[in-house]
Order: sequence, then structure tokens, then C-alpha cells
Amino acid sequence: MNSATATALLAGLEQGAISSEEIVIGLLDRADRLKRLNVFVHLDPDHVLSQARAIDKRRRSGDSVGPLAGVPVAIKDLLCVEGEPTTCGSRMLRTFRPPYDATVISRLKQAGAILFGKTNMDEFAMGSSTENSAYGPTLNPWDETRVPGGSSGGSAAAVAAGLAPIALGSDTGGSIRQPAAVCGIVGLKPTYGRVSRYGLIAFASSLDQIGPFAHDLADTALILKAISGHDPRDSTSVDDSVPDYPATLGTPPESLRIGVVPEFFGEGLDPEVESAIREAIRVYEQAGATIRKVSLPNSRSGIPAYYIVAPAECSSNLARYDGTIYGHRAADFSPRYPGEESLAPMVRMMMASRAEGFGAEVKRRIMLGTFVLSAGYADQYYNQALKVRRLIRNDFDSAFKEVDVLIGPTSPTPAFKLGERTSNPLAMYLSDIYTITANLAGIPGLSIPCGLTKSNLPIGLQLLAPAFAEEKLLRTARVFERATDWHLKRPGVKE
Repeated sequence: MNSATATALLAGLEQGAISSEEIVIGLLDRADRLKRLNVFVHLDPDHVLSQARAIDKRRRSGDSVGPLAGVPVAIKDLLCVEGEPTTCGSRMLRTFRPPYDATVISRLKQAGAILFGKTNMDEFAMGSSTENSAYGPTLNPWDETRVPGGSSGGSAAAVAAGLAPIALGSDTGGSIRQPAAVCGIVGLKPTYGRVSRYGLIAFASSLDQIGPFAHDLADTALILKAISGHDPRDSTSVDDSVPDYPATLGTPPESLRIGVVPEFFGEGLDPEVESAIREAIRVYEQAGATIRKVSLPNSRSGIPAYYIVAPAECSSNLARYDGTIYGHRAADFSPRYPGEESLAPMVRMMMASRAEGFGAEVKRRIMLGTFVLSAGYADQYYNQALKVRRLIRNDFDSAFKEVDVLIGPTSPTPAFKLGERTSNPLAMYLSDIYTITANLAGIPGLSIPCGLTKSNLPIGLQLLAPAFAEEKLLRTARVFERATDWHLKRPGVKE
């Protein structure tokens, strides 16, 4: 059962071969035995069981149930769930319990899904390895000496390790796709505006997007349909109809014009990763796809542009965490350094609260963002980065006039060792070199499993499509999934 897809579980539930309660009992038992992976930061067995029993009761009585009825879904710890701890992996919010549900949580409940715990993450979604969490790092189920990617590493590891059939994460610069790639599962970042961000604790508001993790594309399509759609509470949510992704998934796309981006095959790309991607391109050729080179010349500026725009928005969004209304408040804010005695007590309290509540990476990005927004520097840095962002979007617009989707690696390397990049922020930031531009442009991106290294580490294939073309993206990816069996591979986790 721990390797079953949501689609398979739903079939068993509908046939009466298994109950929701039996599913969650099995998963809770497995989660207890695999605590060492540090996947969950909050998992309440009683609450999970009560949800399962309620769904079973409705199903037995013949009541109408939703399309995800009885399926457990793991939730990244930055999505608000009423009354449940929501900490963003940070000491700053260790006591925060939201008084409301995020829109995606409300939609999961309406669909009958069982909310199966909160998963570990890089603090405030800032990281590529899930090592920046106040709860400690999550381990990769394929190799427990390696990272599961980030910032949604807990959600990715939950699906890969068979602790939940599907999970939700968020993607600001690759935080769904990169963990999906190094954990050997499917991860989708929808178009900006496709899924409501209401109730998502923000990192960078113009970049953040919520999306699913799953074992295969059928499950991905199922949950994407459930969480997508307009939400008047989110001003960036687009009022557009949502396609029936599961219904159209099996229909091959009308055309298969695939663009290979030369800029995605440069210095720093692991040879085994490149070989797997080249083989995936051959699979598409054999399926009748037209392959052509399509350049994204401004993608080289993606990392520097992102690490100006994202920290700037982070600096603004995290200014609210100052110990005055909610979040961590320092107990001792007496003067600690020369000159502090002249500051008002409230100022010292705010300084001490932020110093204690935030981790090193969050502090780094707040300081960087505050600098690029400061008087005299905003024009030199922030406004220039916005111009580069526009050029990156223009590159994608031009590319999609020639091809239907773009193809390339998701991550330049397989999962790296725990601690390998913690002292080198630039090396860590380069983990997202192929994913960041999709966020800057607001387009959808998908990572699917496409191989294993000689060391048995997963490799991810990234597909990118025009804005709101998730249906085309999924159908194109399904062509590859049908021709291969990489999505069936599971890590040999020892219990």
C-alpha cells in the first residue's frame, strides 16, 4: 500500500476492497517507523483517523463524496490549516495556529482528501536542501546521507518514501521541481495565478505558487484539478476556466514540437544527468516529436535577477515578524551591544525577537533584500532586475512561437550530500539554475523521473510550457511516461 498511487487507492476505496481508515493506519505506522527521515514536523494520528472514519461513514451511507475522498495528502508547513501548527520551518512561528484555512486546504477538504500532517521545509521556503529548517534536515529516501532538495523537501520525501501518495508544496524558484527531481517523483509548478495563494505564508509574492507532488501524472492531474481555479480572496488569481486534466491526460497532444535549450546544457551539468536527458529527448523523437534547438539567451541572468527580486520581496513580506502582534517575542531584550542602551525598549524587543526567531539563511536574504531596495540602490539593482525579468519572459514568449514545450534537466546534479553546500551559498543557489526562470516568467514547469545514476540516485526531466498550458504540459509528459517505467521506481527504504 505504501507504494500505491492515489488513483489506485481510490479504485480500492470505491470497490470496497479497502477503507480510508485502513490506509491511514498503515501510513501512520510507516511514518512512525521512518521517523529518522524527519519528514513530518506535525502529524496528529487522532485527527487523521477521525477524518478517515468520517469519509468511510459517508461512503458507506451512500452520500456523495469528492474526487479525492479518503486519499491522504501531506501538506507543506507553510499552508494555513485552521487550528493546526503552521510554522514555516521557523522558530519565529513555532506557536502559530492559523484561525482559517488556505484556499487549497479548503478545496482539498471539499474534495474529501485527508490532511496527513505538515511536512518539513527550508525556513520560510528559503533553501534548496531542506537543511535550513528549525526542525533539522529531512533525509532523502533514496540515500539517507543526501538531501531531498528544497525548499519542499519534506513533501517530496513523504511521497518518495511512501508516507503519503500525494503532497502539496510551493515553488518560488524551483522548490517543487528540484525536490521532485532528486527524490524520483513528479512535481508540478502551475502557472502563476492558476492556484490561489490565499493562506500561503509568503516568501516572494510575485513568484510563489502552490503545486502537487505525486508518483505519476494521473495523480498529478487529479490533484491539480482539485486545487486550481479562481479565488476572489487572491488578487493575483486568474479568473479562467480549469480544464479537466484527468480526462484529457490520456489523449496525446495534437503536435509534439519540443525545444531543446542550449543554455540548459552548460558548465556544471553532471554528465550522468545530461546523458539521461539526451536519452529522454531520443524517446520523444521515437514518439514522432519534432526536436529543434531554441535559445533562451537571457536565462544566464536568471540567478542574479532572482536573487535580487526574491530577497527584495522577502524583506518586505517578513517585516511583519517583529514580535509585536504574533510570532516569536524575545523574553530578554536588555542592551547587548554598545549603543543599544539609547534605543527604545520596543526597538530592542523587535531586534532581539528577529535575531532569535530567524535562521541564518533567512537573515541573509532579508539583509540582501533590504539593501537592494534601499535609497540610492533600488535603481541600480532592483529596477534593473525587473527589466531582466521582462527580457526572460520575452525569451519564453518567442520560444513558444516555435515549439509547444521546452525540455531540459530539472537539477544540474543528483541529490548532493548533507552539509556539502551549507557553507557555500552560491553553490546552493545554483541548484535551481534551470528552474528559476520559469518563476520569473510565471509559466508552468513540470519535473518527471527520467533515470537513475550509477549510484542509484534519481534524475529529473523538466518540461516547460506557455502560461496556463498545464493541460498541454501534462499530455506531453504523458507521452514519455507511457514509453518508460521510471515513474514506477521506488527507493528501497529500510524500516
